[in-house]
Amino acid sequence: MSAQWLLFLHLVGALLFVGGGLVAAALRVAAMRRSAPGEIALLLRAVRPAVPVVAGGLVLTVGMGFWLADRLGYDLGATWLTLTFALVAWMVVVGAVAGRGDRHTRELAERLAGEGDRPSDELGRRLRDPVNLALNGSLLVAAVAVIALMVWKPGV
Repeated sequence: MSAQWLLFLHLVGALLFVGGGLVAAALRVAAMRRSAPGEIALLLRAVRPAVPVVAGGLVLTVGMGFWLADRLGYDLGATWLTLTFALVAWMVVVGAVAGRGDRHTRELAERLAGEGDRPSDELGRRLRDPVNLALNGSLLVAAVAVIALMVWKPGV
């Protein structure tokens, strides 16, 4: 496969990864602006289809990125690639942890929606949990940093 095709597939993966992440983040922010558990549950359920898009995009990005780096003769131990690998690992681990918290929040919203759909202080606290918000925010920062590293390739 040519380097141009590898780059194209690498970029498609990156767009899927970032785009899916942005959709999930927008839906979560929209859920935070609602008070009815049924509406919150609906918005948080809408995040679920974005998860395979994010995961598939990540796999495509990393796979094609490794192949492209090999094809172009980049040193996989270069600082910019090492930082990228560390940030990707961060995003995988933190995404799993934050996603678990978001899943529990969605399950609470679904339960409350079935029990009368009245606003809940506990649900509001979970949606605005500072630790979960910080974890989700760190995913955005890491994604922007990876994109910057890929574009500018410091040290190359």
